[in-house]
Amino acid sequence: MATNPPVSEKSSDKSSVAALRSGKSPAGKAKGGKPANAGGATTWENIKAIVVTVAIFLVIRTFLLEAYRIPSGSMIPTLLVGDWLFVNKLAYGPHVPFTNINLPGYDEPARGDVIVFVSPNQIDQPEDPNPTLVKRLVAVAGDTIWMRDGLLFVNGMPQHQSAAAQQNPRGDGGFSHPLFQWQKSHEVRGTRAGDPPTSPTLDDWGPMIVPANHLFMLGDNRYDSKDGRYWGMVPRENVRGRPVFVYYSYRADESDRPLPFITDIRWGRLGTIIR
Repeated sequence: MATNPPVSEKSSDKSSVAALRSGKSPAGKAKGGKPANAGGATTWENIKAIVVTVAIFLVIRTFLLEAYRIPSGSMIPTLLVGDWLFVNKLAYGPHVPFTNINLPGYDEPARGDVIVFVSPNQIDQPEDPNPTLVKRLVAVAGDTIWMRDGLLFVNGMPQHQSAAAQQNPRGDGGFSHPLFQWQKSHEVRGTRAGDPPTSPTLDDWGPMIVPANHLFMLGDNRYDSKDGRYWGMVPRENVRGRPVFVYYSYRADESDRPLPFITDIRWGRLGTIIR
C-alpha cells in the first residue's frame, strides 16, 4: 500500500515551486545560488580589514617607527634638506599621544646621539611654539657645559666636531640675542672656565649645569642652527625617538629642475645610517 511522503518533503516541494513561480530562489538564496545577504557580509569584511590595517599602522607609527622630513640645514652634513628619515620611537620609550605619558624604552639618550624631540617653548614664534626638531645631544643631566671661541666644552673636555661639520661656513660668533638671556638662571661661577660672559654670544657662553631630567642640544651646522643656545634645556620627556636611516632624499633647496622630488633624487643618500 502506498504511503504518503513526509510532510516536510511536501512543504519543501511546495516552497520550491512557489519560489520558482515568484522568481525567487528557495532557502533564502538569490538567483545564481548566492545567499541573499552575501553583499552585506562582504562589505562588513572589507570594513573590518580596513579598520585592522589602520589600527596596525597607528600602532607602528606611535610605538615603533615614524617618518620625518628635514626642512632646514641646521644638521648639515649629517642631515640634508630634503632627507626623509625613519625614526626609532621604541629606543628611548614611545610617547602616548594626547597624554604626558612616556612608556619605558630599551635605551637612554647618550652624548653624541642624534635625537628627535619636541622643542621647549619658543616665545619668538607663537604660531608654532613647540615644533618637533632633530638635533645632536651634547650634554646630559649633571654635565657642566660652556663654549669659548666656538669650541664646546663638556665637563672640562673640548668637544671637537667632525671634520665634515667643521667645514660648514662660519658666521658671526660674537652675535648676541635677547633669547640667550635664559642662560642666566643656569650659569655657575668659580669653575676652570672662568665666570660667564656678561652678555652670552653664539660662540661664548656658560659655564652652565644641565639640570636633572634635562638634555642640551646643538645643531651640527653651528652657525645656521637655532638650537639649545636659544631655547634652553630639553626636558627628558620631550624626547620622541632616534633617527635610524635615510629612506628617501632629494635636492629640495638647491634644484632648478621641475619636480625635483622625482628628477633630483640623491640616490647615494638612500639607506644612509644616521650617526
